[in-house]
Amino acid sequence: MSYKLLIGIVPHNSGELITDAAKSAGAGGGTIAMGRGTASNGVLQLLGLGDTSKDIVYIIIKNSIKQAVYDAIIKASEKKAHFGVMFTLNTPGFIRAGHLDEALDLESSTTESKGEETMSTENNYQMINVIVNKGYAEDAMAAARKAGAGGGTIIGARGTAKEGDAAFFGMKIVPEKEMLMILVPAEKKSAIVEAITALPCFAEAGSGIIFCNEAQDFTVLGKK
Repeated sequence: MSYKLLIGIVPHNSGELITDAAKSAGAGGGTIAMGRGTASNGVLQLLGLGDTSKDIVYIIIKNSIKQAVYDAIIKASEKKAHFGVMFTLNTPGFIRAGHLDEALDLESSTTESKGEETMSTENNYQMINVIVNKGYAEDAMAAARKAGAGGGTIIGARGTAKEGDAAFFGMKIVPEKEMLMILVPAEKKSAIVEAITALPCFAEAGSGIIFCNEAQDFTVLGKK
């Protein structure tokens, strides 16, 4: 059985609207994190719809009910202007605590997903994820915007390693971190990644990491 990670980014205190709609269509519960948009007023597009607080909603759904969940969320938000965005990422496998017998075979799931149809080229988006020490996400977003990105969402985070542990992905142990999420058309990904990695704050080894995912089923929520 294949799964998708549905991600919705909506105004703060609106995440429950997404999770309630998803549950009405058969999805389980979700997780809501708080972030903030970084887009200027002239670039109200993609992930950044203004410099305001955001709810970032994460819901694992079965691929078989994806369309029903999408339809329910779109219907629930259709009267709200510029409400947010929603998209999915492939989730080859995961294990739920207390349900180890339901663990998916990651290798076989990944193989199956390679043959899955993705969206057409004109609707192909990439999610660029940047994790840096606190204070550098704005610099990364500024560089990304100069390279063609519209806006992004910054999430406050913290490292979990303790002194003496091996650094995660070679990053130094700095408790406070920021995660920047930028959704862009696929053809802009390379230029934006190059612009971010060229920043002085990325010159030092271990100062940050960047990883990208293909975002599928990209949808703008609310009234157009």
